[in-house]
Amino acid sequence: MADNKEPVTIKKYANRRLYNTGTSTYVTLEDLAVMVKNGEDFVVFDAKSGEDITRSVLAQIIFEQENKEGQSLLPIAFLRQLIRFYGDSMQMMVPHFLEQSMSTLTSQQGKFREQMEKAFGGVGGFGPMEDQVRRNMEMFEKTFAMFTPPFARNKANEAAASEKPSSSPGTDMDELRRQLEEMQKRIDKLGGKE
Repeated sequence: MADNKEPVTIKKYANRRLYNTGTSTYVTLEDLAVMVKNGEDFVVFDAKSGEDITRSVLAQIIFEQENKEGQSLLPIAFLRQLIRFYGDSMQMMVPHFLEQSMSTLTSQQGKFREQMEKAFGGVGGFGPMEDQVRRNMEMFEKTFAMFTPPFARNKANEAAASEKPSSSPGTDMDELRRQLEEMQKRIDKLGGKE
């Protein structure tokens, strides 16, 4: 769907400050990056000469994004190949090819998001996945309970039944140590039988 809205005009002054004429405020390259991500169109003009410098400002935004930790999108091999195309007979075809590739990638991204939403139960929700995690946790707890000594299970059930904890944190540690010692004795006994 084409947007007939006029692009916002940004003026770049000699002191490198960028002025958004739409909001009458100074902006940063980061602000312009957010505008691009939000689908807002803008053009940048040199305030003194009136020259359209949108391409170089967008390149600066990409440069800054690439320098952020963990934000790199452009592989080194791609950058080298791109540099090789400057002055090459294929140079005129590269922009059109890149635009088509990005358009395809963007449309595929939308389809991928739709598939993820269907698979995980709607926008932002992970309903089926949450249910599976919950079932896995219940199964883990039941399995863990099988290896808990009977006297510890009874104590745990009593503690769960009452609203307040039955002992202080220090006593709990002592109880855990005692249970570990008991389990070690059982393991030693089992090892001696074999």
